[in-house]
Amino acid sequence: MLTGKEQRGFKMRELRVQTKSRPYSVFVGIDLLTQLPILLLRHEVQTKQKLFLVTDSHVYPLYANGILGSLQAAGYDVHIAVIPAGEKSKSLETLDQLYSDAIKAGLDRSSVVLALGGGVVGDLAGFFAASFMRGIPFVQIPTTLLAHDSSIGGKVGINHKLGKNYMGAFHQPLFVLFDVKFLASLPERELVSGFAEVVKHAFIWDKQFVAWLEGNNKALMQRDLPILEEAIYQGCKVKISVVSDDERENGIRAILNYGHTIGHALESVSEYQFYTHGEAISIGMVGAAMLSVDVLDAPSSLIQDTETLLRKFSLPTRIENNWSDEALLQVMKRDKKAKLGNYTFVLSEEVGKTQVVNGISEAKIREVLQKLKRGG
Repeated sequence: MLTGKEQRGFKMRELRVQTKSRPYSVFVGIDLLTQLPILLLRHEVQTKQKLFLVTDSHVYPLYANGILGSLQAAGYDVHIAVIPAGEKSKSLETLDQLYSDAIKAGLDRSSVVLALGGGVVGDLAGFFAASFMRGIPFVQIPTTLLAHDSSIGGKVGINHKLGKNYMGAFHQPLFVLFDVKFLASLPERELVSGFAEVVKHAFIWDKQFVAWLEGNNKALMQRDLPILEEAIYQGCKVKISVVSDDERENGIRAILNYGHTIGHALESVSEYQFYTHGEAISIGMVGAAMLSVDVLDAPSSLIQDTETLLRKFSLPTRIENNWSDEALLQVMKRDKKAKLGNYTFVLSEEVGKTQVVNGISEAKIREVLQKLKRGG
């Protein structure tokens, strides 16, 4: 499985995303960050174009100076904006600050945004790029495992106080650069959180990928970089297969929200303070498996298989706080997948066979929430 393009003495694996708006590449490998100036020139970003590097307070001290040095050595004029780390930065207030910083820096329609960070940075910087001067190019440089999912597909946006990702756009990047070496310095909780999206990709798409994760979970948890590279590569392949067929989430792309209805509700009611995104999605996938058994007559083993794999990656499978059903249900009813005021979930008949189900009864959802709370 470990194959890829060999370029200049190192391995850079390139995947192509084919969307109606524009095709682009996803580059995955170890020690790729040094290739950023070369890739920018390859994508016709000239040194006379200003670069706007958006990162957060956690990533900045680790990597920003190195990137800044290599870009400046190549002749680029780079301006940096550092946002507070965390989900609360996906806000109108932070977005407005980016607009101010960009205007003061003299950015124009030829400028290019570099999103260096996790999903929050990618979503925020991408939405800034989509809306500044009616749209300027941007590059995704994800630094977390979780962001291998969010960096592909062009969905960018910010949160509203009443829910997640209510303001957003579809804005495809020039390219995505994923240097697996970023994961060596990732805090343990953030690494674990990222495995939730990897597991999600496996469950919605491929039994073989599930089996591979089961067999390699120890190496992945121990940060074996070549094995992590393979997990990211396979996860990216799943995401690309889906978004290439459905760029604007009018059909199959919705299956990527497996586990997200309950997951987003948990994030919202806890004001993004209790669970990481991956932890919330992990619990949401168990809830989705429970509903799948009840609603679609999926085999009961789906629940056990889901929990077993998630626990191998030290992910939670039960709700650890006693938020009211009413609060969670209220958020679920406002979920972007909901139609005509009905509850909508992505459910699975079996591994690799997933569908969107609208109109699930509140009683069934309450039953699942109680199981998730009491460990049933």
